[in-house]
Amino acid sequence: MTKIVGLTGGIGSGKTTIANHLISLGIPVYNSDEQAKKILYLPKTIDSLKLVFGNTIFSNEMLDKNKLSKLVFNNPDQLKLLNQIIHPAVKIDFKKWLNANKNSPLVIKEAAILFESGSYKDCDAIISISAPQEMRIQRVIERDHLTYEEVMSRINNQWTDEMRKNKSDYIIDNQDIKKACTQTENTIKILLNY
Repeated sequence: MTKIVGLTGGIGSGKTTIANHLISLGIPVYNSDEQAKKILYLPKTIDSLKLVFGNTIFSNEMLDKNKLSKLVFNNPDQLKLLNQIIHPAVKIDFKKWLNANKNSPLVIKEAAILFESGSYKDCDAIISISAPQEMRIQRVIERDHLTYEEVMSRINNQWTDEMRKNKSDYIIDNQDIKKACTQTENTIKILLNY
């Protein structure tokens, strides 16, 4: 039976860096956020988005992700509506991916909102990546070219590190990437032996 390990952490914590390190070790990683971005543009999803949000998030008949982001990250009710469209589709996609990786003893399900979406319930263990908030903010500003306010808006729509730590089995401190990678490798070795 394949063990499903959730990998989560707030925006800018370094989840993707750790996930890429795990991929380099030959461990299958499902990136929920990347898959959700692909699902966002599927015809069925576009139809649902038009039905729920109207044409305000479209420019020239094309989904405008910036308009959608501004709408949902400043309004929890709108974000909830978006999640009700995207999360069930990601869950179906993950099941297909898991089936394709069923011969692996362990797989990683990476998701920024693993707890918020409820998908942590499908995991056998959970690893949380944490880093000081100011470091996370700086990383995201540099990576995504967002303003401080835009980053804070996204942080405020996610669980805090403390909330994630309380529900996680393992915590990786990602202030130093080499140490974080070593700590992650040790955690995976523990998980493979259970």
